[in-house]
Amino acid sequence: MTDSFKDYLSVFGDSLYADLILRYLKLQWGVIGSVGIWTLSGTMLQAAEPHNNWYSPTESTERIIKSSPEYLSVNSELLTQAEVKAATPTALNFGESAFSKPAPEQFKPTPVLIAAPENFNPSLRVPPPKPLAPEPPQPPENSNPSPTSTEPVKPFAVLENIQTDYRYDSDNFGQNNLFIEPTAQFRLSNGNKILVKTGFDYFEQRGVESVTNIPFQIGWQGKIGEVTLQTAAGVDLFNRLPTAINLNAKVETPILQPQVSASGKLLSLLTVSVNLEQGPYKSNARTLENEITAWRYGPDLYWQIDRYTSLFSSLRLGNYNDGNSEVQTFSRLERKFGQFSVAANLFTWSYDRDLERSSGYFSPGDFLVYNAELAWEGDISNFLRCRLAANLGRQRLKGEFDNASTYQTRCTVKVSPNIEADIGYNLSNVRNQDTSGSAYEGNSLTGQLRIKF
Repeated sequence: MTDSFKDYLSVFGDSLYADLILRYLKLQWGVIGSVGIWTLSGTMLQAAEPHNNWYSPTESTERIIKSSPEYLSVNSELLTQAEVKAATPTALNFGESAFSKPAPEQFKPTPVLIAAPENFNPSLRVPPPKPLAPEPPQPPENSNPSPTSTEPVKPFAVLENIQTDYRYDSDNFGQNNLFIEPTAQFRLSNGNKILVKTGFDYFEQRGVESVTNIPFQIGWQGKIGEVTLQTAAGVDLFNRLPTAINLNAKVETPILQPQVSASGKLLSLLTVSVNLEQGPYKSNARTLENEITAWRYGPDLYWQIDRYTSLFSSLRLGNYNDGNSEVQTFSRLERKFGQFSVAANLFTWSYDRDLERSSGYFSPGDFLVYNAELAWEGDISNFLRCRLAANLGRQRLKGEFDNASTYQTRCTVKVSPNIEADIGYNLSNVRNQDTSGSAYEGNSLTGQLRIKF
């Protein structure tokens, strides 16, 4: 081929310029070939240059697919915050460029990212995950947070009822005692009861200046299992005497569990209680003036034998601050027949010493009363219920027997569903005073007002 070319050049007559042209062409081909080799080697060196932000073809393709709108919209919950940030144009040379030279055409993901819909409408961009809210501080392990409830808060105590006792005693020896004592009963949230008692007492007697007394007492009543507990303590204020302390306590427990009929009637029950009392002995004005106080204690027994038969018995022992002591017993057996009832009563009372003249209170060495009782109780109207009773028997005082009788009446008036009142009267000659053989006659007017809330 070279010879043919030389023959072609000879047409121009072996000109000097033919040789120059040939050398020029050879030089140009050499330059072109050198430039191509240099360019190719530069490209290969650039492709082989290590960069931390560069990816292999497989990794780049995978990231381009993950950055597409379809992938992001379906798998956004699978992306971490670093992957979402890496898929944005800023991380791929849109903002600060990560390369000093343009990447090869086959490795450029830019056209795909620029054409993504979220780059035209910012609302289509996948928002970065929200920062986690800080966890609330945990309470100590031993703390018990109060539960949130919409129920109204129950009060600490609720007033259930107010019961006012009234009693006026008089006899034919000029002795008069008046007691007006209201008691408010509150029920606590746990079922126990608080009792607050006060009132006005008045004592009048021949030859003695009258005494006025204002009692004040706070009590508590509750149950521990089957045992009922009741206790109270307070003070007695007097118009002309020193203040005295009073207290009482009672513990009651069933021996036999109560049996109740289908109609709600009590069939059988056996309970035993122990009682303790301490305070001024409120017998009369002279006894109070002498500041006589006493401790009294002993058991009570109540037995509901059957639906119509019951037995009550009590024992009291007493110790007085004047050195005297007493033993007192009372028993009652009762049987009901419809609205009527019969009962037998036995009462004994004895003191170690008879100190009536010095201390002022009745203190026989030997006192015995026994009688039989006949009673009727029934409804007279819808709001009135009454009871009439008569006791006939004998009594023994200082070895001598005498007739003993007592007549009682009591009526209950129902003023409203929440208000009731009792009114009673008692006439008795059970006790004889040792005063010239004069017969003793005592009168008692009693009452009670009950208001429920």
